[in-house]
Amino acid sequence: MKAILARTPSFATRVFSDEERAYCEGTASPEVHFATRFAAKEAVVKALGTGFSRGIGVRDIEVRRNAKGRPYVVLSGRAKEIAHEQGVRELPISLSFTHAEAVACAMAITEDSLRAAEKRVDPMEELSKQFKEARSMLDEIGEPPAPSAAKAPGPSIDASASSAAEPSVPSAAEVSEPVGAAALSATEAPEPSTESAAKSPSDEAPATS
Repeated sequence: MKAILARTPSFATRVFSDEERAYCEGTASPEVHFATRFAAKEAVVKALGTGFSRGIGVRDIEVRRNAKGRPYVVLSGRAKEIAHEQGVRELPISLSFTHAEAVACAMAITEDSLRAAEKRVDPMEELSKQFKEARSMLDEIGEPPAPSAAKAPGPSIDASASSAAEPSVPSAAEVSEPVGAAALSATEAPEPSTESAAKSPSDEAPATS
């Protein structure tokens, strides 16, 4: 760019606006800032998808700086018309340079892209929502059914164990030893408790010999 400006002084006037020239010429390295702004103009027409065609001129794209020194683009002429036709709402740019080269990036943000961004779902939020739904379903599946009246919890009674625990009086048919021996066994055996005797069906109706 330094060689171009030295060889063709009118280049800066034909390509850059008065404000652009005033800023670049007021810096320590005007050629670097001129090159950076020219790169920005090229980046903008590429973002529009037109290049320097369809009537767009290099001065239709101007790079300015806001109060904080951040660069922004101002369109005019045919560049502004095409951007309007495409529904472009914003044209953010980024500029950087070294002692050897200048780099600029531009992005055309349209109304359609803004609407799509508003409808876009945050993947982490969607994942959290799906996890909560799945957890709720698992809780419903794993919940035990309410007990019915017929199946109310309570101690179960084992008939065989109950019978074994309670003493029974043998009937005459079950006695295989002599009467005297049976009487002696009955005398030596401990008497059943009143509560157990009351519960034993065999005590209520003892068999007689």
